[in-house]
Amino acid sequence: MASRQTRISGIRRKPQQASSQERVNHILDVAEELFVAQGFGATSTNEIAKKAQVPIGSLYQFFSDKKAIVLLLMERYNRLLHERLALADNAELMQLSLPEYVSHLIDITSRFFDDHPGYHAIFMETQGSVPELRETEDAADAQLIVDLAASLAGRGIGDGKSQGSSPSTTDLELMALVLVKAITPLIWLSRLQEPEKRLRMVAEIKRLALGYLSISS
Repeated sequence: MASRQTRISGIRRKPQQASSQERVNHILDVAEELFVAQGFGATSTNEIAKKAQVPIGSLYQFFSDKKAIVLLLMERYNRLLHERLALADNAELMQLSLPEYVSHLIDITSRFFDDHPGYHAIFMETQGSVPELRETEDAADAQLIVDLAASLAGRGIGDGKSQGSSPSTTDLELMALVLVKAITPLIWLSRLQEPEKRLRMVAEIKRLALGYLSISS
């Protein structure tokens, strides 16, 4: 797993000490700020190091190039989103009604993009110039799909389509795939709307997801 991570992200050396991890996180924070403010293409590693107040050699201890920085930044976004959704083994989530469940997950995702505007902005600019980014995003989506499928199974979603038998893991993961690939882009699109239209669009996204899951229940 470590070799795959290195191959995808290009990170030279994984931080072993707390101080090193803090430095890496600080570099990522500064890079995120610069990427959002002036764009990925217009930002250099020298500028990131200068603003982060670290020697350029220290930056290159961990990152092979600017592409490696954006890949690790995207991995951090995905990890934080998964932590917020907390789909795995979440007993409280299972106690919600289906409409509450749908609303909760979509609200969390929408708020996450509000709190981290760089996620969408940086991804949209760099997806064409950093081909490894798609592999990173696909891996994150794959884990989200597995977790969501397990959550749906815990709610008994899909039983109504199986003629009395429990749906297979493949069935549930297909449903989760449809939800992830349909809902996430719509939430991203909602962020481009005026505030009132955005709220209405999020409400429509909830209706769409709830309708799909209700039919499958």
